[in-house]
Amino acid sequence: MAQLPSGPLRRPQQHEEIADYLRDEIFAGHIPAGESLPSEVELCEQFNTSRGPVRQAVATLRAEGLLSSGRGRRSLVLSNTRTETFEEILSNTSWMYRMGKDPSEQVEQFGRDTADATLAECMRINEGDEVFIVRRVRSADGEPMVIEEMAFQPELAEAIEAVDTSEQSIHRELIRAGADFNNISRAFIIEQADAETAGKLGIEEGAPILRVKIKALTHNGEVLEAAVHTYRVDNLSFGLNNVRGHSSPLWFQTESSIQ
Repeated sequence: MAQLPSGPLRRPQQHEEIADYLRDEIFAGHIPAGESLPSEVELCEQFNTSRGPVRQAVATLRAEGLLSSGRGRRSLVLSNTRTETFEEILSNTSWMYRMGKDPSEQVEQFGRDTADATLAECMRINEGDEVFIVRRVRSADGEPMVIEEMAFQPELAEAIEAVDTSEQSIHRELIRAGADFNNISRAFIIEQADAETAGKLGIEEGAPILRVKIKALTHNGEVLEAAVHTYRVDNLSFGLNNVRGHSSPLWFQTESSIQ
Protein backbone atom coordinates (compact mmCIF):
# COMPACT_ATOMS: atom_id res chain seq x y z
CA MET A 1 0.00 0.00 0.00
CA ALA A 2 1.07 3.60 -0.55
CA GLN A 3 2.74 5.65 2.13
CA LEU A 4 0.54 7.87 4.26
CA PRO A 5 0.26 11.25 2.47
CA SER A 6 1.38 14.27 4.43
CA GLY A 7 -0.37 17.02 2.44
CA PRO A 8 -3.39 19.05 3.51
CA LEU A 9 -6.86 17.52 3.59
CA ARG A 10 -9.05 17.85 0.50
CA ARG A 11 -11.04 21.06 0.50
CA PRO A 12 -14.76 20.24 0.84
CA GLN A 13 -16.69 20.47 -2.41
CA GLN A 14 -19.37 23.13 -2.61
CA HIS A 15 -22.27 20.71 -2.27
CA GLU A 16 -20.66 19.39 0.94
CA GLU A 17 -20.32 22.93 2.31
CA ILE A 18 -23.96 23.67 1.51
CA ALA A 19 -25.09 20.39 3.14
CA ASP A 20 -23.00 21.16 6.24
CA TYR A 21 -24.53 24.63 6.51
CA LEU A 22 -28.11 23.40 6.13
CA ARG A 23 -27.50 20.52 8.55
CA ASP A 24 -26.17 22.93 11.18
CA GLU A 25 -29.15 25.24 10.64
CA ILE A 26 -31.53 22.30 11.19
CA PHE A 27 -29.74 21.01 14.28
CA ALA A 28 -29.57 24.50 15.77
CA GLY A 29 -33.35 24.82 15.36
CA HIS A 30 -33.09 27.74 12.92
CA ILE A 31 -35.14 25.66 10.46
CA PRO A 32 -37.50 23.72 12.76
CA ALA A 33 -39.10 20.37 11.96
CA GLY A 34 -42.17 20.93 9.77
CA GLU A 35 -40.78 24.02 8.05
CA SER A 36 -39.50 24.09 4.49
CA LEU A 37 -36.01 24.87 3.26
CA PRO A 38 -35.32 28.05 1.31
CA SER A 39 -36.04 27.63 -2.40
CA GLU A 40 -33.38 26.46 -4.85
CA VAL A 41 -33.21 29.99 -6.25
CA GLU A 42 -32.63 31.47 -2.78
CA LEU A 43 -29.93 28.89 -1.96
CA CYS A 44 -28.22 29.45 -5.32
CA GLU A 45 -28.10 33.18 -4.61
CA GLN A 46 -26.92 32.66 -1.03
CA PHE A 47 -24.03 30.41 -2.06
CA ASN A 48 -23.38 32.06 -5.44
CA THR A 49 -23.69 28.75 -7.24
CA SER A 50 -25.74 26.84 -9.79
CA ARG A 51 -28.62 24.46 -9.08
CA GLY A 52 -26.37 21.37 -9.30
CA PRO A 53 -24.51 21.73 -5.96
CA VAL A 54 -27.72 22.85 -4.21
CA ARG A 55 -29.66 19.82 -5.46
CA GLN A 56 -26.78 17.50 -4.50
CA ALA A 57 -26.68 18.98 -0.98
CA VAL A 58 -30.44 18.61 -0.55
CA ALA A 59 -30.24 15.01 -1.82
CA THR A 60 -27.61 14.26 0.83
CA LEU A 61 -29.87 15.51 3.62
CA ARG A 62 -32.81 13.56 2.22
CA ALA A 63 -30.72 10.39 2.26
CA GLU A 64 -29.91 11.11 5.92
CA GLY A 65 -33.62 11.27 6.71
CA LEU A 66 -33.60 14.96 7.62
CA LEU A 67 -35.73 16.18 4.70
CA SER A 68 -38.86 15.09 2.86
CA SER A 69 -38.61 14.00 -0.76
CA GLY A 70 -40.04 17.25 -2.10
CA ARG A 71 -41.40 16.05 -5.47
CA GLY A 72 -41.68 19.49 -7.03
CA ARG A 73 -42.29 21.25 -3.73
CA ARG A 74 -39.86 22.67 -1.21
CA SER A 75 -38.37 19.97 1.01
CA LEU A 76 -39.68 19.93 4.57
CA VAL A 77 -37.50 19.37 7.61
CA LEU A 78 -38.56 16.03 9.11
CA SER A 79 -36.30 15.90 12.16
CA ASN A 80 -33.75 18.00 13.99
CA THR A 81 -32.22 14.99 15.74
CA ARG A 82 -28.49 15.15 15.20
CA THR A 83 -27.20 12.31 13.04
CA GLU A 84 -23.74 10.79 13.33
CA THR A 85 -20.95 12.43 11.42
CA PHE A 86 -18.44 10.25 9.62
CA GLU A 87 -15.82 11.16 12.23
CA GLU A 88 -18.14 10.23 15.12
CA ILE A 89 -18.67 6.78 13.59
CA LEU A 90 -14.92 6.29 13.38
CA SER A 91 -14.01 7.91 16.69
CA ASN A 92 -15.53 7.27 20.10
CA THR A 93 -13.60 10.31 21.31
CA SER A 94 -15.51 12.57 18.90
CA TRP A 95 -18.77 10.76 19.72
CA MET A 96 -18.34 11.35 23.46
CA TYR A 97 -17.45 15.01 22.98
CA ARG A 98 -20.57 15.45 20.84
CA MET A 99 -22.65 14.10 23.75
CA GLY A 100 -21.05 16.68 26.04
CA LYS A 101 -19.05 14.10 27.98
CA ASP A 102 -15.38 14.03 28.93
CA PRO A 103 -13.62 10.98 27.42
CA SER A 104 -10.83 9.12 29.18
CA GLU A 105 -9.00 5.85 28.60
CA GLN A 106 -7.29 2.87 30.17
CA VAL A 107 -4.78 1.60 27.60
CA GLU A 108 -4.09 -2.14 27.48
CA GLN A 109 -2.05 -2.34 24.26
CA PHE A 110 -0.56 0.33 22.04
CA GLY A 111 2.02 -0.74 19.48
CA ARG A 112 3.03 -2.89 16.56
CA ASP A 113 2.03 -6.55 16.45
CA THR A 114 1.34 -9.30 13.93
CA ALA A 115 -2.02 -10.24 12.47
CA ASP A 116 -3.57 -13.59 13.29
CA ALA A 117 -5.55 -15.49 10.67
CA THR A 118 -8.91 -13.89 11.52
CA LEU A 119 -7.57 -10.34 11.51
CA ALA A 120 -5.54 -10.95 8.35
CA GLU A 121 -8.64 -12.14 6.50
CA CYS A 122 -10.63 -9.11 7.67
CA MET A 123 -7.90 -6.66 6.63
CA ARG A 124 -7.06 -8.54 3.40
CA ILE A 125 -3.43 -9.05 4.38
CA ASN A 126 -1.30 -12.09 5.12
CA GLU A 127 -1.25 -13.84 8.46
CA GLY A 128 1.82 -12.63 10.34
CA ASP A 129 1.91 -9.24 8.60
CA GLU A 130 2.58 -6.25 10.83
CA VAL A 131 -0.33 -4.18 12.12
CA PHE A 132 -0.64 -1.47 14.73
CA ILE A 133 -2.89 -2.50 17.63
CA VAL A 134 -4.74 -0.26 20.07
CA ARG A 135 -6.74 -1.88 22.88
CA ARG A 136 -8.29 0.29 25.56
CA VAL A 137 -11.32 0.83 27.76
CA ARG A 138 -13.00 4.18 27.12
CA SER A 139 -14.95 6.03 29.79
CA ALA A 140 -17.32 8.99 29.51
CA ASP A 141 -17.32 11.32 32.53
CA GLY A 142 -15.47 8.58 34.42
CA GLU A 143 -17.97 5.80 33.67
CA PRO A 144 -16.73 2.87 31.54
CA MET A 145 -18.67 2.81 28.28
CA VAL A 146 -16.85 0.92 25.53
CA ILE A 147 -13.94 -1.44 24.97
CA GLU A 148 -12.02 -0.62 21.80
CA GLU A 149 -9.93 -3.18 19.90
CA MET A 150 -8.48 -1.52 16.81
CA ALA A 151 -5.98 -2.76 14.22
CA PHE A 152 -4.45 -0.33 11.70
CA GLN A 153 -2.33 -0.80 8.61
CA PRO A 154 1.40 -0.38 9.43
CA GLU A 155 1.88 2.77 7.30
CA LEU A 156 -0.35 4.56 9.84
CA ALA A 157 1.86 3.52 12.78
CA GLU A 158 4.16 6.55 12.84
CA ALA A 159 1.24 8.97 12.79
CA ILE A 160 -0.57 7.06 15.57
CA GLU A 161 2.53 6.95 17.76
CA ALA A 162 2.66 10.76 17.65
CA VAL A 163 -0.88 11.08 19.04
CA ASP A 164 -1.44 11.91 22.70
CA THR A 165 -4.35 9.50 23.07
CA SER A 166 -5.30 10.89 26.47
CA GLU A 167 -6.06 14.27 24.88
CA GLN A 168 -6.51 13.68 21.13
CA SER A 169 -8.61 11.55 18.81
CA ILE A 170 -6.49 9.02 16.92
CA HIS A 171 -8.78 9.19 13.91
CA ARG A 172 -8.95 12.96 13.79
CA GLU A 173 -5.16 13.16 13.77
CA LEU A 174 -4.94 10.48 11.08
CA ILE A 175 -7.45 12.37 8.94
CA ARG A 176 -5.49 15.58 9.46
CA ALA A 177 -2.38 13.72 8.33
CA GLY A 178 -4.15 12.73 5.13
CA ALA A 179 -5.32 9.16 5.83
CA ASP A 180 -7.93 8.25 3.21
CA PHE A 181 -10.81 7.13 5.42
CA ASN A 182 -13.56 7.09 2.79
CA ASN A 183 -16.23 4.58 3.80
CA ILE A 184 -17.17 2.45 6.78
CA SER A 185 -19.01 -0.83 7.20
CA ARG A 186 -20.47 -1.84 10.55
CA ALA A 187 -22.09 -5.02 11.85
CA PHE A 188 -23.99 -4.95 15.17
CA ILE A 189 -24.20 -8.04 17.39
CA ILE A 190 -25.96 -8.40 20.75
CA GLU A 191 -24.18 -10.75 23.16
CA GLN A 192 -23.89 -11.48 26.86
CA ALA A 193 -20.86 -10.18 28.74
CA ASP A 194 -18.34 -12.72 29.94
CA ALA A 195 -16.56 -12.14 33.25
CA GLU A 196 -13.63 -10.24 31.73
CA THR A 197 -15.80 -7.92 29.63
CA ALA A 198 -18.19 -7.33 32.51
CA GLY A 199 -15.31 -6.37 34.80
CA LYS A 200 -13.92 -3.85 32.32
CA LEU A 201 -17.30 -2.22 31.69
CA GLY A 202 -18.49 -2.27 35.30
CA ILE A 203 -21.55 -4.42 34.59
CA GLU A 204 -22.75 -7.83 35.75
CA GLU A 205 -21.56 -10.99 34.04
CA GLY A 206 -24.24 -12.09 31.58
CA ALA A 207 -25.55 -8.56 31.07
CA PRO A 208 -26.28 -7.63 27.42
CA ILE A 209 -23.53 -5.92 25.45
CA LEU A 210 -23.33 -4.58 21.92
CA ARG A 211 -20.38 -5.56 19.76
CA VAL A 212 -19.85 -3.39 16.70
CA LYS A 213 -17.50 -4.82 14.09
CA ILE A 214 -16.07 -2.04 11.96
CA LYS A 215 -14.05 -1.86 8.77
CA ALA A 216 -12.80 1.52 7.56
CA LEU A 217 -11.75 1.60 3.93
CA THR A 218 -10.15 3.95 1.42
CA HIS A 219 -11.94 5.09 -1.73
CA ASN A 220 -10.11 2.21 -3.49
CA GLY A 221 -11.48 -0.36 -1.04
CA GLU A 222 -8.27 -0.92 0.93
CA VAL A 223 -8.91 -1.71 4.60
CA LEU A 224 -7.12 0.89 6.73
CA GLU A 225 -8.62 -0.30 10.01
CA ALA A 226 -10.48 -3.27 11.44
CA ALA A 227 -12.01 -2.78 14.86
CA VAL A 228 -14.40 -4.22 17.41
CA HIS A 229 -16.12 -1.80 19.80
CA THR A 230 -17.92 -3.42 22.72
CA TYR A 231 -20.51 -1.19 24.42
CA ARG A 232 -22.49 -1.56 27.61
CA VAL A 233 -26.11 -1.08 26.64
CA ASP A 234 -27.80 0.01 29.87
CA ASN A 235 -27.58 3.67 28.79
CA LEU A 236 -27.37 3.30 25.01
CA SER A 237 -30.14 4.07 22.52
CA PHE A 238 -30.47 4.06 18.73
CA GLY A 239 -32.42 6.07 16.21
CA LEU A 240 -32.73 6.12 12.44
CA ASN A 241 -34.60 8.49 10.11
CA ASN A 242 -35.88 7.13 6.81
CA VAL A 243 -37.53 8.74 3.79
CA ARG A 244 -39.65 6.94 1.22
CA GLY A 245 -37.71 6.40 -1.98
CA HIS A 246 -34.35 6.11 -0.22
CA SER A 247 -33.00 2.80 1.00
CA SER A 248 -31.79 2.56 4.57
CA PRO A 249 -28.12 1.82 5.31
CA LEU A 250 -29.30 -0.27 8.26
CA TRP A 251 -30.00 -3.96 7.80
CA PHE A 252 -31.45 -6.67 10.04
CA GLN A 253 -30.98 -10.42 9.77
CA THR A 254 -31.15 -13.50 11.97
CA GLU A 255 -28.14 -15.72 12.32
CA SER A 256 -28.40 -19.39 11.36
CA SER A 257 -28.03 -20.42 14.98
CA ILE A 258 -29.04 -18.45 18.06
CA GLN A 259 -27.51 -19.41 21.38
